[in-house]
This record gives sequence, C-alpha cells and structure tokens, in this order.
Amino acid sequence: MLRAFVACGWFGIQTWIGGHSLYLMARVWFGDAIHLPQFLPEWVGLGTGPAIAFGLFWLVNMVVVYYGVAVIKKLLVVKAIFLPLAALALLWWAVDAADGLGPILAQPSRFATSGDFWNFFFPALTGMVGFWATLSLNIPDFTRYAKSQRAQITGQAIGLAPSMTLFAFIGVVVTSATTLIYGTTIWDPLVLAGRFDSKLLVSVAMICVAISTLATNIAANIVSPANDFANLAPKRIDFKMGGYITGIIGILIFPWKLIADPNGYIFTWLIAYSSLLGPIGGIMIADYFFIRRQQLDVADLYSTKGRYSYGGGFNRVAVDRAAARHPPERAGLSHHHQGDTGGRRARVDQ
Repeated sequence: MLRAFVACGWFGIQTWIGGHSLYLMARVWFGDAIHLPQFLPEWVGLGTGPAIAFGLFWLVNMVVVYYGVAVIKKLLVVKAIFLPLAALALLWWAVDAADGLGPILAQPSRFATSGDFWNFFFPALTGMVGFWATLSLNIPDFTRYAKSQRAQITGQAIGLAPSMTLFAFIGVVVTSATTLIYGTTIWDPLVLAGRFDSKLLVSVAMICVAISTLATNIAANIVSPANDFANLAPKRIDFKMGGYITGIIGILIFPWKLIADPNGYIFTWLIAYSSLLGPIGGIMIADYFFIRRQQLDVADLYSTKGRYSYGGGFNRVAVDRAAARHPPERAGLSHHHQGDTGGRRARVDQ
C-alpha cells in the first residue's frame, strides 16, 4: 500500500503539470480575460484559473480510467511517437538559440567548492533512485504480459536505459541554455514554454506536455494503485473504483504546493518516499535472490492457502523489517517539512 499511496502522490503531481499546461496555453490566447474571481479558501493556495484547468485535466484522466486498458495502450503508442520528436525539437531550439553547444558546455560550475557539489549530488542521486523506485516495485504489472522472460528484459533494456539517458541529457542542456538565452535558469518546462514569443509555438508545446503527461499518468500512476486498492477489497473495489480512489487522493495531497520549488520537490518528496520504498525493494530482492534462490511456486502465488499466504496474507517478518526502517525517516521528513513551509504558502495564480 505504500507504493499505492506514493503513486497517488505522483498522480496528483502529474495532473497538476498537465492542468497547468492547459492554463498557461489559455493565458497566452486570452490574457487577463481568464483572471477569475477567487472562490477557493486562501489556505488551499490555488487561484481560480489554475484550479479549473487542474479539474478539467483530472476529469480527462478519470474518463480514461472509465474506458479501461484499451485506451491506455493507445495513449502509450501516441506518446512513444510524439514525445521523442517534441524533446528533440526542444533540444534543437535550445542549442540554436544559445549559439551552439559550445557556449552551453563552457559555462562555469555553480558550485564554489567540490564539497558543495557532493552535498548536492548525493541527495539528487537518491532522488533519482526514488523516482524509479516506484515503477521498479510494480513493473510486474506490465511485464506479466510479455511473451517470454527474454522479451521483458529486452523491452526494458531498450525502452528505459537509452531513452532516459537521452531525456536526461536534453533536460540538462536545455536548462543550461536558458541561462544564456534568458539570463536565468529555468528548470520547469512549463515556465520555459511560456517564454516563447509565438502563441502557436506555446500552444504546441503545452499540448505536447498535456499528452505526454496524460499517457505517463495513466500507465505509471493509476495502474499500480488501482490494482492495489482492488486487491485490498476485491469484492467491493474493482480497477475502475481503484482508479477513482487514486484520483481523489491525488487531489488531497495539494500537488501545487509540493512542487512549488525544486528543493521541496527533491528533498520533501523524492527523497522522503524513496526512503520509504527502499526497504521494500531491498526485502523483495533479498527474498527472491538469496532466500528462495530464484525459485517460486507459481500456483501458490495465486492460492489463498498456499505457502505465500503466511498469516492472513501478510508476511509479518517482512512487515516488521520494513517498519523498523521508517521511524527515523519519518522524523527526518517532519523536521525538514516544518522548516521548509514558509516559502510555499503563497497562492498559485500563474
């Protein structure tokens, strides 16, 4: 269930990004005309325009959940074709606008000393491990449909490693290029797209963000928690209901506050949940490779009375081992969160 609740958080974040892209596109075309009267309480921290855009994009996600897996598959095909082309176009624009790759790479380091670099590097590395910790735990939700073990290994090796290396490179280059182009570092693609002069170009960029976010959200952040909630109470909750529960929790985490700044996103979100999911991944790896020697009784995996049912369906030894890691992590997260809320109380209006 920890994996499920983290996915709910990611669903909220991705839905906020997709909805905000629609809002920024509307602002480009209609300007001040979309500044609507405030109707949400101040403590929510969200303006009317962004709230409406967020709600509309949330509804689109719920419609996809309603129509099921067939629509999800079509979305992923569109994303697989559309997103790389959009990313490469952005890279070309950044290199061209910065007068070549040379000036981008020639920029001096932002770290005064090597110690400053390492103080940032390891938390950032932990954050990226946490970024993939989620999908690594529930990748069987997808690989179980592979025709063979070789097929799923080949698919992940080709589909994940090269593509993520490329996108990481594009992210670094484009972010560095913005320092030369605009005089300030812009790490948020939505903010960057909003700087474009052409309304048509801004619209195309925002549509790219919305489509890719929708496809990612459904596949990575709804399939897993929806299945988990359904397994929790299979007689009352099916996949669709699990998806709706995910959507509601995604709103309740207030994602617009969670990613209001990079520090909160990395330290409060990524590192926090990676420390929660890390023990679970470690226990699963140790159990499969060292205790069971990669041997599983497939029939018993689906039996309520098999060797893997344990006590009421829970392996209490594994639960105890995972729980033993969490108290110090929760204390550290609470301390950081209490010291980092002051900068994120302002309402999101743009």
